[in-house]
Amino acid sequence: MTKATPFLMFQHGKAQAALDFYVESVPGSRIVSIERFGRDGPGPEGTVLRAHAEIAGQPVMAHDSFITHGFDFTPSWSFFVDCIDAAETDRLFATLGEGGQVLMPLDNYGWSRRFGWVSDRFGVSWQVNLQ
Repeated sequence: MTKATPFLMFQHGKAQAALDFYVESVPGSRIVSIERFGRDGPGPEGTVLRAHAEIAGQPVMAHDSFITHGFDFTPSWSFFVDCIDAAETDRLFATLGEGGQVLMPLDNYGWSRRFGWVSDRFGVSWQVNLQ
């Protein structure tokens, strides 16, 4: 069976910190497994070669690139998270946005009574929606 999994490539050894932050902040999230670069590389020892995680139940892979690229995450790719109540919507929006950037503040946009879009401190974008 062919399978597609979202893949988050972090730079400068940030994958572990990002995954820890998502597990702590987003309900239904966990790290499933992590493989690390060893002493012989090619990446810096201890950084993430391949991680499998679930973010709000969504399978995701993550990696620390040992090559510095001229690109990073953009808002054109994001996690869309439906929350069951306003308190959780507000908490998640504030937590994910801390140290990041608000792309659309929490508001009623007509198609959603409470929606916001943030880029977190790792550059990953999140659309947070009250169901």
